Amino acid sequence: MAPQDPVALLCLHLVVVLLAARLAGHIAIRLHQPAVLGELLAGVVLGALPLAPLHAMRTDGALELLAQLGVLLLLFQVGLESTVRQMLAVGAAAVRVAAIGVLVPVGLGWLVARALLPHEPATVHAFLGATLAATSVGITARVLRDVGASQMDAARLILGAAVIDDVLGLVLLAVVTGAIATGGAPQPTEVLLICGKSIGFLAISLSAGVWAAPRLMGAAARLRASGALLAAGLGLCFGFAWLASVAGLAPIVGAFAAGLVLEDAHFRDFTARGELGLDQLVAPIGELFIPVFFVLMGMRTDLTSLAVPGVPLLALALTVVAVVGKIVAGLGAPRGVDRLAVGLGMIPRGEVGLIFAGIGLGLRIQGEPVVTSQTYGAVLTMVIATTLITPPLLRWRLARIRQSA
Repeated sequence: MAPQDPVALLCLHLVVVLLAARLAGHIAIRLHQPAVLGELLAGVVLGALPLAPLHAMRTDGALELLAQLGVLLLLFQVGLESTVRQMLAVGAAAVRVAAIGVLVPVGLGWLVARALLPHEPATVHAFLGATLAATSVGITARVLRDVGASQMDAARLILGAAVIDDVLGLVLLAVVTGAIATGGAPQPTEVLLICGKSIGFLAISLSAGVWAAPRLMGAAARLRASGALLAAGLGLCFGFAWLASVAGLAPIVGAFAAGLVLEDAHFRDFTARGELGLDQLVAPIGELFIPVFFVLMGMRTDLTSLAVPGVPLLALALTVVAVVGKIVAGLGAPRGVDRLAVGLGMIPRGEVGLIFAGIGLGLRIQGEPVVTSQTYGAVLTMVIATTLITPPLLRWRLARIRQSA
């Protein structure tokens, strides 16, 4: 039999991934859960089926590239939902909540990893701690919007802190991955260098982007060819992602920064003549590529690894410290704001936690993956658990606040 056309094989894989993602996402929404959870579980189910073609999808290089493209688009979309001005305007309280929400879970995660994985290098412990840093802005925002609580003081603080939390998490990710790339335990000078590089890139890219974005969009608006806005926006996204990679950082840092510097005001020339805004143009492309990432991450989960001695305990311990660490972050909220609601809103790791874990699968220390299949299974269990428990807990707390008002 002649070898199959790789494009045709990729098309087949996309059929399976997209249909599974849409069906599972629909079921998740009907069960009042975020669609991303359904997509993730769809991948887990596909990966567990004893079918050789499905197992081949795990190592499909073309599918992997599409998944990584989906990650860039996801972080670009998250950035588009906020602006640099909004980040600067959320105030000291959001910064305080975000800082606690990073430091406490990361510290607790590092202690858990060190206690339960004593034979792994320090960089592995640090990476596992880093996977607990982020908060899923999308999942929390969806819950707040569904219950009509987006304008509450606690809701504004949660969303502001979650955005800053993601920035801190991305910087931390850059520090840890950079340290792993240097090999062995990082020296203090190396950590400071990576921190400086991360913060410097964000500061320079955001400053330059704020200046360049309106000029780029103004020039694009003078073009009469269709798709000028989409081309300019994605060009900025991919350009910043490339610059982040050149600087030695994760490309998702650049994609997120590109989204932050773009504002609705930059698209007025396009919308005034009846065209869609950039977020509306990017959304269908994201709907195509982003589910590929989540389904593929789910497929790479080896359920049998959860039966390996020690892995269930690691999964349980990571979940507990993931929840406790974010609830503690609520203590940073000012008086007059419900601190438990803030803490509960910071719990879900969702897509951001998966991005961290997925990057860990690709990192190597002396040829060995930083995140093994067993460790990845434990992290994935933590991500699913924190994603599942947040919507009902947050709905319950917000209802209590309204009843007492």
